[in-house]
Amino acid sequence: MLETGFHFAEPSWFWGLLILIPVAWWLWRTASQAAKGPVHRYADAHLLPYLSGSRALKTSERWGRYFAWAVLWILLLTAMAGPRWDYQDVRLFQPGDNLLILLDISRSMETADVAPNRIGRARQEIQDLILLNRRLRLGLIAFASVPHVISPVTEDSRTILRTLPALSTDLARLQGSRLLAALERAETLLRGLPEDSARSMLLISDGDFNEPNLVARIQALAERGMRLHVLGIGSERGGNVPGPRARPLIDPSGQPVRSTLDQDQLQTLAESGGGIYRLADYRDDDTRSILEAAAVSHMPAQASDERTRIWHERFYLPLLLLALLLLPQFKGRPRSTADMGQST
Repeated sequence: MLETGFHFAEPSWFWGLLILIPVAWWLWRTASQAAKGPVHRYADAHLLPYLSGSRALKTSERWGRYFAWAVLWILLLTAMAGPRWDYQDVRLFQPGDNLLILLDISRSMETADVAPNRIGRARQEIQDLILLNRRLRLGLIAFASVPHVISPVTEDSRTILRTLPALSTDLARLQGSRLLAALERAETLLRGLPEDSARSMLLISDGDFNEPNLVARIQALAERGMRLHVLGIGSERGGNVPGPRARPLIDPSGQPVRSTLDQDQLQTLAESGGGIYRLADYRDDDTRSILEAAAVSHMPAQASDERTRIWHERFYLPLLLLALLLLPQFKGRPRSTADMGQST
């Protein structure tokens, strides 16, 4: 029967209390033998400290130290036994729906053809996705030339929400937009999920890709059950790509570099990946469509409701009391007047 109140995780540690009995017997035995030792033949009891250089402990002192040690030993065993009470039911990780977000953080995402700019709009879309999500486990990869795993697929999507303000194009030291590298990293993460899981990816980008075999790679992933959905960020009228210090990037001909939303390429990628394409707007329709498309598993209802009990451990309480009782033992011995005279 599962405990519902105060109990110990490992009560077998209390077998260590039995050691108090032989220690007490040894203490009594050595005290009685010391009183009958051969040294008593040469001097009276009150003169022994001057002969041996040490004072024998009184019976009350000896047993007082024993009981102090016993209290510390009991506190240590109590901590090792693991006192616990109160618990929280946590849902188990079950095969279900997983969505891994691929966020483009290349320089073109700084273009301000949508408010506040493309990367800012992308962050808002991810925030809407997290707040509206009720079923999917989410993960996040930010990529430019090199992919960076911001969060693996997890049920705690609030951790992704806390990282959103820090996501910017400044994270990419090497500029570029290599989707193939991000897809390889995403495949590694999704491949580690249970085989019965529904595995999807969401590309959030302006479509500024120029890589060979990109469509073939996405089709191969779709055949392995890893579908790709696409959310386009930007506009077809486009805008100048800002460079360092907010100045426009200049191409070799001396003209500002312009970037436009390549909807045709993004739609092709979504179709190749067996997913859907949506253009980001300021309503929730695009986000809801992607959430519905990614929730494709047919797991039984009881699978997602299976939970485990996580107890709140309180082992630190006896340890804290143990530390407080030991603290006076580390106080330095006050220096006497004789010691001070010798030091001078």
